[in-house]
Amino acid sequence: MIVRRLFPEAGQAIELETADARTRLAELYALPGVDTLRINLVATVSGSAAGGDDTSETLTNRADRKILGVIRRDSDVVLVGAASVRAEGYQLPRTAPLAIVTSTGDLGGHRLTVDPDRFPPIVLCPAPAAETARAALPAAEIVVVPDRAGRMSAIDIVSTLRARGLRRIVCEGGPSLAAQMLDARLVDELCLSTSPIAGGVFLPIFGSAAVTSHRLELAQLLVDDTSTLYARWRVLA
Repeated sequence: MIVRRLFPEAGQAIELETADARTRLAELYALPGVDTLRINLVATVSGSAAGGDDTSETLTNRADRKILGVIRRDSDVVLVGAASVRAEGYQLPRTAPLAIVTSTGDLGGHRLTVDPDRFPPIVLCPAPAAETARAALPAAEIVVVPDRAGRMSAIDIVSTLRARGLRRIVCEGGPSLAAQMLDARLVDELCLSTSPIAGGVFLPIFGSAAVTSHRLELAQLLVDDTSTLYARWRVLA
């Protein structure tokens, strides 16, 4: 399987099975600076974050997973909402801790397993949800985030992570968490993989609620040999 850069200029194909593939992809996805927040999502051409199985699994492929690994490796923490952990069958990343956002502490149905070779998960929740979260995921580090009527703000979530030295953040959704980060104007970059599928199940990538309008600038566009596109969008305003 190959990936080729189309923009800003055409580049040589990267064969994913070669020894230097990860290094070459890492060069394409390197972020400058320390305090960065990147959203990484996959969607259909028709804008759905879910495929025919009601998850993103049928939208992804080997190239997308390779790029996902490169983006995670360039991050201090992988941030995700509890609903995505339950629906997507998340496992602990190899190169960065997984931080799970939950307002209730409900992590029922998760498939996370303790692995001494990986970072323990972090659960970000309001104080009243801490015991529920601890019971659901005893191996996790429970971190209390300030809340207003049980709701944590995106600013407080990000500030809590950065206060712990986790400054380069990749948010992998779900839709409402990604929208919350955008609305708070915390996002530096959107990495969007577009699967060559239209129609079917529809789950808007930023949820059904209105999202503040933002101007974007295309920084990079790749394509693989299945016609899946990989865009890096800078968030301007």
